[in-house]
Amino acid sequence: MGTPRPKAKTMRRFGEVLVSRPKYQKIVEKRPYPPGVHGKEKAFRRGRQSDFALQLQEKQKLAFIYNIRERQMLNYYLKASRMPGVTGDNLLALLERRLDNLVYRLGFASTIWSARQLVNHSHVLVNGQKLDIPSYLVVPGDTITLRERMRQNPDVELAMDARGPLPDFLAYEEASFTGKLERVPSREDIQLPVNEQLVIEFYSRKT
Repeated sequence: MGTPRPKAKTMRRFGEVLVSRPKYQKIVEKRPYPPGVHGKEKAFRRGRQSDFALQLQEKQKLAFIYNIRERQMLNYYLKASRMPGVTGDNLLALLERRLDNLVYRLGFASTIWSARQLVNHSHVLVNGQKLDIPSYLVVPGDTITLRERMRQNPDVELAMDARGPLPDFLAYEEASFTGKLERVPSREDIQLPVNEQLVIEFYSRKT
């Protein structure tokens, strides 16, 4: 399901591991500087970043973690800003409720990119119905099931074996390969190396 190199290069540019897989950890630790011929020099010369540069970097990190494009991120920000409550919390909750992300959180796929493939190829059911829209916004009470023909897939089995504890907002039934969104995720549920307030500040300057 793809090679790790391009994604590892992106994480080297950010200077941190954003996807918790051993192969990415190893690459970033071995080369803790930006990719390219002059990567080491850039790392050495890197000084204090401007406020805009920091905001841009956090926005790019968030888009990378959830595997979404700039236009989608802007739309999520606009939707979050119209919701009651804290815009940053709303933004993260919206991203966390994407179908491809929840397929990843449930452990059906080892990365968000593999999870998107599962959804795109109609290997996932929502409330018993095939759904091939990665951006589908799951609501509390929705069930997410892996189709039976994929349950013995080697990549799926590896992902399930490596799965850590489920977040508190998800329930899972082992026998039927079915997860359920119990509630909207809170900020405390979402453990990410991102300062979402900087992302909000980035878009506040543009809108």
